[in-house]
Parts: sequence; C-alpha cells; structure tokens
Amino acid sequence: MSDLVTTITDADFTAEVLTADKPVLVYFWATWCGPCRLMSPIMADLAAANSDRLKIVKMEVDPNPLSVSEYKVEGVPALRLFVGGNLVDAKEGAMSKPQIQELLTTHLSSLA
Repeated sequence: MSDLVTTITDADFTAEVLTADKPVLVYFWATWCGPCRLMSPIMADLAAANSDRLKIVKMEVDPNPLSVSEYKVEGVPALRLFVGGNLVDAKEGAMSKPQIQELLTTHLSSLA
C-alpha cells in the first residue's frame, strides 16, 4: 500500500484520527480478507488523489479490538470517515473506487 496510507493501532487512534488536522478515512481490514486485498490499491490511489484534504489510515482488525468495538466494525473491509474528530459516515463491505470517491465528495466538498 502507498506511503500515503498510514498503518495505525488502537494506541494511535486518538492522535492519528480524532485529533487530526484534516478529515480521516479509516480503512479496517484483515490479512485473511480477500475483498480487503482488492481494496488496498484503491485506498492507495485515493490517498494520492486526496492527500491535500484527506488523510487515509488503515487498521488491522484482529490486533486492535478496542477501536473495532468502539466504532462497531462488524465486517471487513470497513470504512469510517471522521471529520473534526467526529464519525460522519460508516460503510461495510467491498466498495469500488467511484463509490468511495462519492462518499468522500459528499462529506468533503463543503470543506474544500
């Protein structure tokens, strides 16, 4: 995955997501998840295309149960979008690049 997508843990969540200076898309994934492998390059592309207004981080679900529980991640891949430290949207299941870009545009267009 791209250098623009930061890997985080439960311990990093507050600093990397909740107190970030721009919106953050959290990509929850698992090593055993086939659809996650398909979404990883999409996350890298979106991070590169939106780096000026969005931060994308990835979090492996198995070693990070606190964040998984707190943000009610029930399946992977899962996306959680935070703006100003607040959860503004949540999606579960594989999504196409246009679907994710539409999600981002919906919430970020007023911030640009």
